[in-house]
Amino acid sequence: MSDELEPTEIARSARARLELLLVDHPELAQRMDPMHLERLERFVVLLLEANRRLNLTRVVGAADVARLHLLDALIALPLLGRLEPRSVVDIGSGGGLPAIPLAITLPRVHWALVESVGKKAVMLTEFARELELQNVTVISQRAELLGRDAGHREHYDLATARACAPLPVLVELALPLVRPGGTLVAWKGPLTAASDELTGGRVAAEQLGADRISLEETGSASLGGHRFVLVSKAAVTPPRFPRRPGEASRRPLG
Repeated sequence: MSDELEPTEIARSARARLELLLVDHPELAQRMDPMHLERLERFVVLLLEANRRLNLTRVVGAADVARLHLLDALIALPLLGRLEPRSVVDIGSGGGLPAIPLAITLPRVHWALVESVGKKAVMLTEFARELELQNVTVISQRAELLGRDAGHREHYDLATARACAPLPVLVELALPLVRPGGTLVAWKGPLTAASDELTGGRVAAEQLGADRISLEETGSASLGGHRFVLVSKAAVTPPRFPRRPGEASRRPLG
């Protein structure tokens, strides 16, 4: 039935459902003011309208939008508060998740949204303009090429990514952009410490300057087994990385 509703109706309902979810997360609720909630609601309208043209997401019902898009992004706020980044690069931003909700609620942090698909990059730029997000820049470029750009290589305090690539691939896309001492935060499903993806991620990350990978629970029963993977970078990435576009996917390091 939700697909029969207008985006404005779905967004209004999603906001109300998010506010109910936040009752179980007082540390998040206290970070939300009416302007944040209004912009989050407007973001949902923009996302669902764009989805009709670009097929960005299959999550379109109000309850799922509130939980799997908004809460799933915002649940990282305590973690980001602990890491205290001033600049964040979001890899494979797609429809703007998790970066746009986080940029709305963290206006003092600068966000660079990296999206290689031109139409999506234009859409993200429109989102930032419509939402008056002065702290958002959209970069229409492949992460592998950006990682070799002197203006971006080892420039960011933090990298974020959700549903972008398997961990052994993602670390090669993201870590060249992160300064030593910075962190990659990846949104993942129910990984375990013994999972093949995490094992391969460790092997790859060590070659890119990381010294530690850890799992962190979201702390939200509503999100099921979702977890964060934190990759801490200690050393400069060797100049041979990242490899040519597509090479990380074809021949993962881990």
